[in-house]
Amino acid sequence: MDFLVAIIVSIIGGIVFFIVDLFNENKTREIHSSVIAGISVAYFFLVVLPEISENMPEYPLHLRLLEYLFVLIGFTFIHVSEKYILQKVDSKAQDRIKRLLKMEKNLDLVEQNLGHILKSELGEEDLDDYALKDLSRVLVDLIEQEETLKEQDKDLKRRIQSHINENLDNIHLFTNFIYHFLIGLIFFNLLLIELLIALLFFLFALFKAIISKTSNDVIIFPEIEVIDRLEKPKGLRIFLASATFLGFFIGVIFELTAPISLEILYVLFSFISGVILYIIVREVIPEKEKGNPVYFLLGVIIFFIAVLIIRFLGYSLMI
Repeated sequence: MDFLVAIIVSIIGGIVFFIVDLFNENKTREIHSSVIAGISVAYFFLVVLPEISENMPEYPLHLRLLEYLFVLIGFTFIHVSEKYILQKVDSKAQDRIKRLLKMEKNLDLVEQNLGHILKSELGEEDLDDYALKDLSRVLVDLIEQEETLKEQDKDLKRRIQSHINENLDNIHLFTNFIYHFLIGLIFFNLLLIELLIALLFFLFALFKAIISKTSNDVIIFPEIEVIDRLEKPKGLRIFLASATFLGFFIGVIFELTAPISLEILYVLFSFISGVILYIIVREVIPEKEKGNPVYFLLGVIIFFIAVLIIRFLGYSLMI
């Protein structure tokens, strides 16, 4: 593609990405997520892997066995990064969580005691005024204990929540920025090579941005209902959304001064494809009973047919 046209298309793509990242409130619908999951999976297997296999200039260590090595590295990188920070948070919050679980257990005991006392005392036929007053005093004490434990429970959960978010924000900021930066850089360079494959790559990344759970609540410790709220402040979202533009501008600078070699481009393409594969598995494909398998299958079929039509029309998908 012509250099100037590639710049124009990249700017348009960057604007679209910026708007989606900045204003997408991500009120995910099951149907939409299932369709997009199907399209994403089909794209990865019908376009990404064949593209790497057919056009990777040189295999790592000259071994065909390693043709998808950088896809694996990308997948492993994002997985290990996420697990590392979660385990770090887990170890630091472990004592607090144990205390919280103990408090909740005590709260359950208080509630059980209330029930047992009511059942046993009200079963007595000869309750006098003194016994009733004594029972009333005991019940009031137990209710006060219950309220105190509930407040302590809420306070400790808030502190654990704050602790978790503080630790997770750093890794999310880093990975999201790098991800958006590489999207812009790769998209521009793919435009210079093949328009269609670049547009498909862009749509693939855009699907991720639309369906991503970055503005949703992610349960970190389900046993105590501690939630990682990944909603970012507007200023930070603007910064992250601008990373795509930064990647694009860096790509332009490299093209004008020291063009990125095809080998490096496909290493980056493979790496980011591994990251997106992890995102598909972790975030895009609906969990457990959620989602609609019919719509997932529909997404796969739609994209498969689209690929066939494009091939029959004579376009080169590099596969």
